[in-house]
Amino acid sequence: MNRPHHGPVFLALDIGTSSVRSALFDEKARRLPQSTASAKYRLRLSADGAAELDPAVLLRATRKCLRETRRLTNHSNLTTSSSCFWHSLLGLDAQGKALTPIYTWADSRCAPDAERLRQKLDERAVQQRTGCMLRASFWPAKLLWLRRTQPQIFRRVIRWVSPAEWLFEEIFGLRACSHSMASGTGLYNFRQRDWDQEMLEVVRLTSAQLNPLRDRLDDFFPAIGDGAASNLGSGAAVPGVVAINVGTSAAVRTICAGKAKLPFGLFRFVVDGKRSLLGGAVSNAGNLHAWCLRALRLPPNDIKVEKFLRASAPAASRLTILPFWVSERAPTWPENLEGVIVGLTQATTAADLLRASTAAVFHRVADIFDALEKSAGPLEKIIVSGGILHSPAALQILADSLGRNFFTTADPEASLRGAAVHALEQLGYKVPAPKLSRTIRHRPEEADHARAKRQRQRKLEALFSRDRALSASS
Repeated sequence: MNRPHHGPVFLALDIGTSSVRSALFDEKARRLPQSTASAKYRLRLSADGAAELDPAVLLRATRKCLRETRRLTNHSNLTTSSSCFWHSLLGLDAQGKALTPIYTWADSRCAPDAERLRQKLDERAVQQRTGCMLRASFWPAKLLWLRRTQPQIFRRVIRWVSPAEWLFEEIFGLRACSHSMASGTGLYNFRQRDWDQEMLEVVRLTSAQLNPLRDRLDDFFPAIGDGAASNLGSGAAVPGVVAINVGTSAAVRTICAGKAKLPFGLFRFVVDGKRSLLGGAVSNAGNLHAWCLRALRLPPNDIKVEKFLRASAPAASRLTILPFWVSERAPTWPENLEGVIVGLTQATTAADLLRASTAAVFHRVADIFDALEKSAGPLEKIIVSGGILHSPAALQILADSLGRNFFTTADPEASLRGAAVHALEQLGYKVPAPKLSRTIRHRPEEADHARAKRQRQRKLEALFSRDRALSASS
């Protein structure tokens, strides 16, 4: 900081699947200059569907960021809040030490256990009660898979927590789980605002094996889900406004105060004591883009990549892609399907595949948007954030896929700011809406083409789903 800040100072953390960030904010949720710190890491991926994080790596990265950020303030007692990626699971021993890796939302090894849950339980009833589908992303399937495949480790685990709960316990000595973080597990009951006893019985756990639900501990606010923080930080904090975040994965979310019935494929998570979050997420976005650059040997040059994405080659428009490189989620949750590319010819180039795969991801984002609007009512304003902000060409493809104009955030770290906004709002501060950067306008003719491509994509998915079902029954 060039000069000390004399008003209240708030410390915010944003814990993601690829990096952790920290910064100081003032009482109007403005980031203090030069206070941001970040540290990157990678998921451990394998062909069998593993997507893990090493807890020790995450802890070192978080401590590093906190040291760098706190060095810039003379405040000893900072109000601290954070956001963290939802759905991920970590097992602890009696001393609170990590016994397992962090199993992230992207880990799909428990898909057979999720399928058995759907055969045993009414998935739609569970979804309405817990806000979560009976799918591999959530805790019930992961817990049953771990009990089945690693029984000795499972028996040694005393508590199951999210990564943020463990980090706060290790660094600050606090043991609590926010209602927001709990709502992303698949073990939370919205009506009762408590752990869901029916699902606990299904996975053979008790609430004593989970952390107590607390939304505040003195000057600390236990982590809220990164999706809730992203909406708060981008300004999509009231009904009728939708936030689209495109980073490693992509999500479409809107805040609501009521309890509208959830359509198949969408989620309901907690923001705070008064608001919930409706939406859906796709697993393949920035990670698929990174795969294209690496596997297709495209130049890691932003200018050239932008040129490829802006190109409208006929070969690219003939491609129909199911972008399921990672086990996919909303809106249809086709966990039994892999990636598919249809329409390849000798004329197809690596650039064609890059552009077509980018559009394929955004077609599914548009399908989620349509389903969300049918459930929540008209969504009059769209705010986009995340890594996509670095690519004007990708923003244009998204606008054309949606067939809607949207705004972009001025602050690329929406979930980091959202962690600060959450604490400020709970403390009674009136936080001004953030500045928006620019308007991206869709092109009507390209939007018409995108609607046709979305329909082709849906037909291709239905075809492969039927083929997989026939193969399984034969």
